[in-house]
Amino acid sequence: VQLQASGGGLVQTGGSLRLSCAASLSLFSEHGMDWYRQAPGKQRELVAGISVSDRPHYVDAVKGRFTIFRNNARNTLYLQMISLKPEDTGVYYCNGGPFLSGGQREYWGQGTLVTVSS
Repeated sequence: VQLQASGGGLVQTGGSLRLSCAASLSLFSEHGMDWYRQAPGKQRELVAGISVSDRPHYVDAVKGRFTIFRNNARNTLYLQMISLKPEDTGVYYCNGGPFLSGGQREYWGQGTLVTVSS
């Protein structure tokens, strides 16, 4: 099982980025997937998720700005981010597989850093 996240970088306020997370076939086809982020000095938090049937959900802070979607042919999860704000800064992680007791999924990508400058 493997998750490989990429696409982070430095952008100015109002800019856009697209994050990607490549997953192994079994993980991608059998489970939903989520994006989390961890801002400096804060706990990791859920940002968006998508079910195995492609139903998305978002936290209020990113609704209307972030879009989560999957490419089943490429076993890849994406997070399209527009109108970025400094408070979106953090390390973004993809999370996949079955849910564990704590509400997070079993497998994590290595994280990709997003920095939004003011």
